[in-house]
Amino acid sequence: MTATASKKTYSVQLIIGSQWGDEGKGKIVDLLGKDVDIVARYQGGPNAGHTVKFNNTQYILHQIPSGILRPDTDCIIGNGLVINPESLMNEIDTLTKAGIDALKRLYISLNAHLILDYHIAVECAGGSGESTASTIGTTGRGIGPAYADKISRIGIRMQDLLYPEQLKEKLNRNIKLKNDILQSVYGADKVDEQKIYDLLSRFTAIVKNNIVDTQSMLIEALKSGKKVLLEGAQGTHLDIDFGTYPYVTSSNTTVGGVFTGLGIAPNQIDRIIGIVKAYTTRVGKGPFPSELTGDTGDALRKKGSEFGATTGRPRRCGWFDSMVVRYAVETNGIDTMAITKLDVLDIFDEIKICTGYQYKGKKLSYFPKDFNVFDNIEPIYQSVKGWKQSIAHVRSYEELPVETKDYLKLLEDTVQVPVGFISVGPNREETIILS
Repeated sequence: MTATASKKTYSVQLIIGSQWGDEGKGKIVDLLGKDVDIVARYQGGPNAGHTVKFNNTQYILHQIPSGILRPDTDCIIGNGLVINPESLMNEIDTLTKAGIDALKRLYISLNAHLILDYHIAVECAGGSGESTASTIGTTGRGIGPAYADKISRIGIRMQDLLYPEQLKEKLNRNIKLKNDILQSVYGADKVDEQKIYDLLSRFTAIVKNNIVDTQSMLIEALKSGKKVLLEGAQGTHLDIDFGTYPYVTSSNTTVGGVFTGLGIAPNQIDRIIGIVKAYTTRVGKGPFPSELTGDTGDALRKKGSEFGATTGRPRRCGWFDSMVVRYAVETNGIDTMAITKLDVLDIFDEIKICTGYQYKGKKLSYFPKDFNVFDNIEPIYQSVKGWKQSIAHVRSYEELPVETKDYLKLLEDTVQVPVGFISVGPNREETIILS
């Protein structure tokens, strides 16, 4: 390895997806969560699914930060998120049944916006040929319309729940507007106004004591010397500004989303860890230069259990693409890589890495921003020999097969960032930490 993770203590660390999401961020957040005081999530909504497995139990979290699984860690849902009340109540209930008192350690920004039934109805309206969910390949969870209301300054925020009359006035206005759109534009059914009121009444009763000024909470925590881990959802290439638009999510998944989604300053962050799957996947439509559509792609999907934690949709699979990850490094300032699902590659005789792109006879030195370029891109591959044995039992870098070390070295050389963590299985303990 060219370098290893430092032994220094970090005050604020950022976990960020380096591909198209689904990189395994939840496991790394859980792993590092034991050594921090607060885990704070800064963007996205219930379209994200972070999976953590330990003690033969699997937990899938959509809105609550993965740090909630650590008994002494406080968790923050920042103002950059859009929250589905029903989904969050279900998460809290699931954790409670598992013996985890989430409400005792969960803090929700009073400025976070809500996803309501009319957001989901608008996103899914129009039939299979016209809805946003079908044309872009979104999850159909109302994320985009909720963020659109935020930008249009008509959104419902968590703090509105604390003022019933004010909430009712805002809801009446919004429901009338959305129902008019649903009926006259799409010919769809209206949303049930009373159902929304009843849901928010139940939700408020559960979380009213958890609605706080999370920005001030974070600032004071940092002043007092507490350690904080920042958790993102999705991945760099799904960023609304820097991703493969329009096949992106509706928030800033890159480093800028931290500052607008939590309210801390850029100079507070000590380390930025890019979570990098040992191969590449994406869900839904959009460019994917290293995609494998034949038997090899199917083998990756089967071995890696590549089905969405939120939707169950099969993920598109392909070889590792260093151009994709290098772009994430440059965009976010990533200084450490965490390689996940390396064990999925156990089955291959030969493993390929996309080291660059060919476009109309010329080699590209950058990840394209022009969407039309992707139609004529040809990946440039470098092959390495597979290790053809299970590495799930390995707990140190020295024990890894030489072929595995060669593969990791090639990742470092092409991306130009050191590896600090290696995940060799889904369980919490199946991780190698380099130091």
